Parts: sequence; C-alpha cells; structure tokens
Amino acid sequence: MQTPVTEMFGIEFPILAFSHCRDVVAAVSRAGGLGVLGAVAHTPEGLEVDLAWIEDEVGDRPYGVDLIVPARYAGDETGGLKLSDVADLIPAGHRAFLDDLLDRYDVPDDPDAHSGWTVSSDDVPFSANRADEHLEVALAHRPALMANALGPPPAEMIDRFGELPSATANLVKLIEIKHQAIAANIAKIDVGAAGTLVTFHKDDFPDPAGLLAYVDRL
Repeated sequence: MQTPVTEMFGIEFPILAFSHCRDVVAAVSRAGGLGVLGAVAHTPEGLEVDLAWIEDEVGDRPYGVDLIVPARYAGDETGGLKLSDVADLIPAGHRAFLDDLLDRYDVPDDPDAHSGWTVSSDDVPFSANRADEHLEVALAHRPALMANALGPPPAEMIDRFGELPSATANLVKLIEIKHQAIAANIAKIDVGAAGTLVTFHKDDFPDPAGLLAYVDRL
C-alpha cells in the first residue's frame, strides 16, 4: 500500500503508532509502520536509553519521537515553570481538604510515596524548557519524525532542524500569500498563460498604491 505517508518515511504501511512504550514503538516500525515514542514522561537520561534501545531493535527502519509543547501555558514567557512552582500554585484549602479526607477515612500513609517533586527545580513536563532537553537528545539519534502533540511547536524549535522541506516551505508561502490577499481585499487570483487576473471583493480596491506594492511582493 503506497500513499504520500509511506513514500515520505519509506515505510510499507501508512500506520503511525504513538506510544509511551518503547516495545510498541519498535514492534510497529519492525512490522512496516512508523512507531513514535511519546517522550513527555521521560527524563533526558531515560530518553537517551530508550532511543538507543529502539535503534538497536529496528535497525535501519524509521521511527519517531513525540514532544509536547502547548502553544500557550503558564510560564511560557520563560520557557515554563519548575515543578516547585506548580506545587506552590496548589491552594492551601485544597491541601487541607485532602488531609481531612485521608484522616476521615483512615487512609494510611504510603511509605513508598514521596513529595520530592514539590521542591524540585526540574522543569515541568509540558514546557519548552523540558522539550528542548528532549530535542537535544533526540537530534543526537536518527528519528525520521519529530512531532509536537499540542499544535505547532515554538519557532525556535523548528529552526533547530535547518531548512524546511520544499513541500512545507511551499505551503508556508501559500499561507503568506493568502494573508496578503486578505489584507489587499482580493477575492480571487487566476493565473494563466496570458497573465494574472486579480478579482477584488465587490470590485473595489480602495488603495491603488497598496495594489502596486502587493504586486511587487508577488
């Protein structure tokens, strides 16, 4: 079965399997699909171990890595909060409610539980700072795909990959032209051997100088 996806990644089947389990990722890639490892729960050290293991298992077959950086989140202006910052956001009333709930129903303390994260200086999982550490590890390996599970990643992360593929660059150019056309009150652009016909909404272009500038940009 050949599709644009199979041709892009050199796989047999257009199946992309996202999983936090490295065994699943490796099995899908070995079977002719593209296994993609969800990295959000990994430490950078753990991700290094799992990617090395996956590459040993799949040989020269492709695989991917999935990061998570939301477009907007608390602390995004500095790349994300620390875990201790998140702990400080928990209201005292909520802590008191949980303590009372545990006492009321005689829930024993869990000796294996730990609260070290509440004072940790580590970056929170859903942040650019954490993803940047993961990206550094991933780019030292050979993933065929780097995905961001929550929309477009920050521009600085995209820049780490170098020049855009021609198909992507052309799509970006089309989007730029569309925005320019909207700003110029253009309804339609017909391009043919005889030239280009530009049709404006209600046949009205209020700014001739702007039209000339628009044509120059094209």
